[in-house]
Amino acid sequence: MEPESYLLAQARNNAWANCRLLRACASLPQPELEAPRTGFFPSLLATLNHILIVDWYYVDALEGGTLGLAAFIDEVPCKTPSDLCREQESVDRRLIRLCEGLNESALGATVRLIRRDGDRFERCDRVLLHLFEHQIHHRGQAHAMLSGTSVAPPQLDEFFLDQDAGMRRGDLEALGGATQGWSEAELWGDWPKPDAG
Repeated sequence: MEPESYLLAQARNNAWANCRLLRACASLPQPELEAPRTGFFPSLLATLNHILIVDWYYVDALEGGTLGLAAFIDEVPCKTPSDLCREQESVDRRLIRLCEGLNESALGATVRLIRRDGDRFERCDRVLLHLFEHQIHHRGQAHAMLSGTSVAPPQLDEFFLDQDAGMRRGDLEALGGATQGWSEAELWGDWPKPDAG
């Protein structure tokens, strides 16, 4: 698999995992979202907002923007699951579009990261890998927090295996379905499947 295809697959899987997690969290009463829990951030709501804020910061930097530290001004910009879902889906779509446009030159391009102690400059591919790792880490924390609520956490340890197509059908529809690029064919394209016999 070429690096561009790998990173695009990661961006799509990232959006799918966010969708599954946020749909589960949307079933929680607001007090359970805000309740103190053990984790790097003190609640599910704070953890989910951190995932969103970091996406805003890095996706903007990858797009060549100047949002920088302004992304972190409000630690909980989204107070409800519906607000979180809307904003997370929006930034996830931006990340997918960015990854759809990757080529060898773009992967090695310099990304400016605005930091308190001065700008840092990193390669695009490394920033993307860092971002995906960060999101997996904090989604795992949110998943563990959700385990202590009245709502069962969704399965998040899946990639787009062919055998799981039926399991993700509803999720792909929730992400916009085939009209928004969320079809099985779009996820992996055509590939020659071996005969079962």
